[in-house]
Amino acid sequence: MNETKTQVGQIRTEVHGHVLKIIIDNVVKKNSFSPQMMAQMSDAMTLLDRTDDYWVGVLTAEGPDFTAGLDMPKFFGPKAENTEIEPGNIDAFALKSRCRKPIVTAVQGICFTIGIEMMLAGDIVVAADDARFCQMESKRGIAPLGGAHFRYLTRAGWGDAMYHLFLCDEFNAARAHKIGFVQEVVAPGQQIARAMEIAQLIAKNAPIGIQVTKEAALKYIEAGETAAIGYIPKIKDRVFTSEDMKEGIQSFVERRSAVFRGK
Repeated sequence: MNETKTQVGQIRTEVHGHVLKIIIDNVVKKNSFSPQMMAQMSDAMTLLDRTDDYWVGVLTAEGPDFTAGLDMPKFFGPKAENTEIEPGNIDAFALKSRCRKPIVTAVQGICFTIGIEMMLAGDIVVAADDARFCQMESKRGIAPLGGAHFRYLTRAGWGDAMYHLFLCDEFNAARAHKIGFVQEVVAPGQQIARAMEIAQLIAKNAPIGIQVTKEAALKYIEAGETAAIGYIPKIKDRVFTSEDMKEGIQSFVERRSAVFRGK
């Protein structure tokens, strides 16, 4: 086994035979993402996609939580940081480009906002039964920008998708399994081992056959995804210039409920 280690607040990778394990490691901040971590996640996904010996990816996280989402002040507001993703890299949300290899995601504890979007950008999800899900962007005056607006539909259908996107509510692993977000629910602490087991089972199959199966399946939904992805700049234009977004971010910083005005 080869291993690449980096400091806390980073994305790490491990190689297990033909499986590349990608690890979110920012435990002290509930694995929330900084701009640098987003760039590193893209690098890791690109490594998986472009390396012939890596046939399957497993996305995991250290500690009790998968991710609390974005470290908001680092993305929005006066202290926002800007880290560019390498041109031509794979997009962790599979919006601009998608990894050709199958990806199994293991989630536990808090799995909010971009955590859901990353797992839905993959293929198979194993969740610990303590996992908690919430697409809460609209509670902060913004909107989902990582694909939730169409991948909820792909996995759950219109009614269940709109139920959670409109309520911005928290739901558990059993509910996520029922609506198709999650394929297996296991005891806490077993999710990574089970995801690795599934990945190793996939890796026993012919890699070209698996890759073209994923490619062919994506052709079925490609046109709809392309249109939905193309609409994201309009979503940004609508929310990023709003007073509600400013209020949402300020309320997050001040740890209070937001008071929105619809402006």
